[in-house]
Amino acid sequence: MIFSTRSSYGLRAMINLANRQERGSVALMQIAQEEKISLKYLERLFAALKKAGLIKAEIGAGGGYKLARSSKQINVYDIINALEGKLSPFHCTGKKEKIYCGSACDCGVTKVLLKVEQAITKSLKDIKLHQLL
Repeated sequence: MIFSTRSSYGLRAMINLANRQERGSVALMQIAQEEKISLKYLERLFAALKKAGLIKAEIGAGGGYKLARSSKQINVYDIINALEGKLSPFHCTGKKEKIYCGSACDCGVTKVLLKVEQAITKSLKDIKLHQLL
């Protein structure tokens, strides 16, 4: 997994929602305009975030989107995982068949990369959305 614009745009949109969590829901068009993100792209991101249970939609005249739970309960890992998929930044740490360098990847390099991957995951889980406000 590479951190793409899905992650950065999704985080920006989630921060936007978190800043408004006390004021209710916000229209997707408003977030798109404020964050300068294509509405179509944002719709796709919000579909993934909604499926992951991080946001919810409110229908009606005052409808829009809002966080599904407090920004103190949402971490950056959950957001990125919803948008990008399972975290696996190295080619030989996330696959069941670990054969990339001509042999079964159970070497010293894999052990180091696995430790780095675990540190990244822990760091992302430790960062709560409310800390980004």
